[in-house]
Amino acid sequence: MHPILLMAGFGLVVLASVLVAPRRASVEGFFGGMQETGRAPGLWVLVLSQVTTWIFARSLMNVAILGYFYGIWGVLAYAAYYGSFLTGGLIVDRLREGGAGSVQDWLQARFGAVGVTAYNVVIALRLLSEVFANLLVVGLIFGAVLPDTGLAHPAAIVTVAVLGLAYSAWGGLSASLRTDVVQMVIFLVVFLAALLALVTAPGFEIGAVLTAEGTSGAWNGQVLLLVAFLQVFSYPVHDPVMMDRGFIADRATTRAAFLHAFWISTLCIIGFGFFGIQAGLAGAEYEGQLLGTWAAMFPAWVFAALMLSLLVSALSTLDSALASAARLVVEELRLAPRSLGAGRVAMLAFMGLGAALTLWGNQSLFDAVAVSGTASMFLAPVLVVGLIMGREVALWAYLVAFGVAMLGAVAYFARDGLFAAILPEAHKYEQLLLICIAVLVTGFAAVLTGARQRA
Repeated sequence: MHPILLMAGFGLVVLASVLVAPRRASVEGFFGGMQETGRAPGLWVLVLSQVTTWIFARSLMNVAILGYFYGIWGVLAYAAYYGSFLTGGLIVDRLREGGAGSVQDWLQARFGAVGVTAYNVVIALRLLSEVFANLLVVGLIFGAVLPDTGLAHPAAIVTVAVLGLAYSAWGGLSASLRTDVVQMVIFLVVFLAALLALVTAPGFEIGAVLTAEGTSGAWNGQVLLLVAFLQVFSYPVHDPVMMDRGFIADRATTRAAFLHAFWISTLCIIGFGFFGIQAGLAGAEYEGQLLGTWAAMFPAWVFAALMLSLLVSALSTLDSALASAARLVVEELRLAPRSLGAGRVAMLAFMGLGAALTLWGNQSLFDAVAVSGTASMFLAPVLVVGLIMGREVALWAYLVAFGVAMLGAVAYFARDGLFAAILPEAHKYEQLLLICIAVLVTGFAAVLTGARQRA
């Protein structure tokens, strides 16, 4: 019965999203998020939008899988990335204090076109990975609930891609902000119902969950926690969805929004991780992305609620990623005039590429986080020295930090191929930790060498 309920519930979410999207689209609303009255979004619109775009389907699946294998340490490792709201809020406030209207503005003033281009390459890859990963989860969900229907996986991906593109392309960022609020409220209701069912179930013990070491032991979860701490300063800056929302309201509202988004999203991600931990404690066998495991563990309505919460988060992140993609192509890269048509074409291109990558067959989820997080680490020394310390950083030093970070990302991605002979024989997360340390040490060495006091 739950496949029908799931599809009906998701259909209602899509319908609600279409109904709350703005009826009239304007260029300022499409790219800048302005309401029809010309006002910036309020505090809780911004908070709920930030939270729902960061509690995306890939993250929910990742934290549950890490909780299954590495227990509470795996969950804490992934939750540590949500400290990005604190570091990202600090960086946005410092940028705005200096008069910058975006990360690109700040980079342009210090490193010119070369510096901005390097940054835009990273965030374009990030946006593409967001579309790909969330569509991938959609395909996995429908493949799990309709296992006997061979076309369920590709049909679901194409359907959600088309529906998400339809209302996103109508209103851009203003549509994304408004639908985020509705989608976040629905997500919280559905998710909290499932969480309540979990914690009140006879076999659930909070003490066991909080001390669980997972089916594979706690060590790799602890390693990932260290990786998260190394990446958490730079990680938010390469996420244009978060950064775009940092420049559309006044500074006081923005600071409060980042703070509230931090504690709400962190609690939600830890709560969702409990489902993975409990699956490990119950001795359930791991079946493809944990979905098959949950289907066997929980009552049909709980499983359907979990799947619906994943679908809602996927839809929310897709529309936000598309809005940021349009802004990147039109306002930052200036590849097309600032018009509704140009923004919609950019959205279509990113959705098409992301769907193609998903249908191609790649199934990796956490690797996308690890690769993009490593690539973003060139920003850490540049922002610490250039923004926080207020020193001038030479262009060559910026490019060295960028080159090393990209090399590190490629090394992790090709750890079983081209870089297998260079990396030590160890678990992939231990290899990732060593790569991150090498990237940061080299990047800071270059930036500090090429830094001088601002005249």
